[in-house]
Amino acid sequence: MPDASLEQRLDRCSINTATLGHRLPLDQTLDLIARAGFGHVAPWRRDLQGQDLRQVRRQLRDCGLKVNAYCRSTYLPAASREAFAAAVADNRRALEEAAELQAACFIMVVGGLPEGSRDLADARQQVTEGIGLLLEEARRHGVALALEPLHPMYAADRSCLSTLEQALDLCEVLEPGGFRHLGVAIDAYHCWWDPKLAEQVQRAGQQQRILGLHLSDWLVPTRDLLLDRGMMGDGVIDLRGLRHSVEAAGYQGAIEVEIFSRDHWWQCAPEEVLRTCAERLQRCC
Repeated sequence: MPDASLEQRLDRCSINTATLGHRLPLDQTLDLIARAGFGHVAPWRRDLQGQDLRQVRRQLRDCGLKVNAYCRSTYLPAASREAFAAAVADNRRALEEAAELQAACFIMVVGGLPEGSRDLADARQQVTEGIGLLLEEARRHGVALALEPLHPMYAADRSCLSTLEQALDLCEVLEPGGFRHLGVAIDAYHCWWDPKLAEQVQRAGQQQRILGLHLSDWLVPTRDLLLDRGMMGDGVIDLRGLRHSVEAAGYQGAIEVEIFSRDHWWQCAPEEVLRTCAERLQRCC
């Protein structure tokens, strides 16, 4: 049964580093997240550029943070076979980094149409091929791949996987018979609208494929479809209901806050953002 409340359970919760706007050096970001009481962090690759991963891993250990997810993949669909091979190779390097950080999973935002293309079916076929090639690397490193479907408005440029149903169908094609190293991350911002969401959450749970739950809110009006996500409780998503349904399906992992907010939260002091995340997780989620 799901927990009735997240009150006094920030140890279960995670901050995706994008929520703080990538404004501080990684060591300061990790220190602030730990001091705010969170038990997990989901770092982006861009935050680790030029970093000694062994030193980052030591800091994570010393401040008591676990990496619930490593963000995110290089887009797979490409205009040439050479570019496709390069994207697969870059994702293999990212899986090595995820393993060094002891990340529970690697977030796959798979990409949309290559530049100049109108062939959505081909883009999806490239995604299937690319994920299949990466699965062996995931097995070798012990890092699960988490397919994250994005809202259909991103089908052209960010993800040709638009629904949880599509992501689970792909999992069954590439890894039939239930979870071993391929699953899904459920992001409230991207999935809340889906009329099949409840049944697909149950399906994901039956296959033990739920690897992450990302929370933010959908604002009305939304001023920018990428960079105007809402703080939990400021929009229209039933976040507590979603969390309960995901946990009722068997998910026991971290509850992750991932907010892109160029004109609001990225303008606030990181300490204020973390305090608000903590308060809203406990009151609204």
